[in-house]
Amino acid sequence: MIKIPPYLKKGETIGIVCPSGTLPAKKVTTCISALEAWGYKVKIGKTVGSQHHYFSATDEERAADMQAMLDDKSVQAVLCGRGGYGMSRIIDVLDFKKFKKHPKWVIGFSDITLLHNHFYQVLKTASLHAPMAGAFNNGGSNNEWVLSLKHALQGKKANYKTAPHAHNKLGSATGKLVGGNLTLVAHAVGTVSGLQTKNAILFLEDIGEYKYNIDRMMLQLKRSGMLKNLAGLVVGGFTQTKDSDPAFGASVYEIIEAAVADYKYPVCYDFPVSHDKENYALKHGAVYTLQVTTKKVSLQEL
Repeated sequence: MIKIPPYLKKGETIGIVCPSGTLPAKKVTTCISALEAWGYKVKIGKTVGSQHHYFSATDEERAADMQAMLDDKSVQAVLCGRGGYGMSRIIDVLDFKKFKKHPKWVIGFSDITLLHNHFYQVLKTASLHAPMAGAFNNGGSNNEWVLSLKHALQGKKANYKTAPHAHNKLGSATGKLVGGNLTLVAHAVGTVSGLQTKNAILFLEDIGEYKYNIDRMMLQLKRSGMLKNLAGLVVGGFTQTKDSDPAFGASVYEIIEAAVADYKYPVCYDFPVSHDKENYALKHGAVYTLQVTTKKVSLQEL
């Protein structure tokens, strides 16, 4: 049974931290204003606007900041400022004892995928794979993808619909929705955070990867058994993909299609979950129904 953290009420507090890569403080101001306009208070962590080489701070400082937000009873949700890299360097030192007693929504994507997977697999708690602080900039606070985060925090049930795609495999499925960034999902295989995906709907997206590496990671998921017994597969955006020289010889969607060709479950492609602005909030660990027809794709939270 997956625990669903309490939804937010107006006047409650959202904490912002950067547990992985660095994020300039100026890129958080629009997000703060928007969250306050939604009716929430905002608490800023020490790692917002700080920098230690590639990271927002040292491993010890990032872990301490994340720990403080997880434990703080005055904070009802934790929004990660950005992804990047670094969560796997601190996840094993985080203490979730207080969080297990008082779960709260933790929000983010990309490198934060590891945290989502860990929450689901180890803590049996749902979290939010959703836009982060940077998505609020350049008018983003009013687009449907950032607003989907607002609706999720309010407890509204999602019902997303997208256009059909040539690679889609038709069918319907119901299951717990899990996944996130392909690199991080593959990175967790063989660890305590690695997903058990039997009867689940898996969703995947990525950015900046070579095609041969996407092929390698999909084969890793297949060989580990993660793709065999899925209820369904949601393939999101694979942005800024790179090719080798000589060329790999297949598109990203053709690579994924080949990896799941032996399986009968429904698969949809080009779903709006990605590193681009098209990135719907998904309650990681919650139960959804996926329907893939010739006319449309729907992903509905139950």
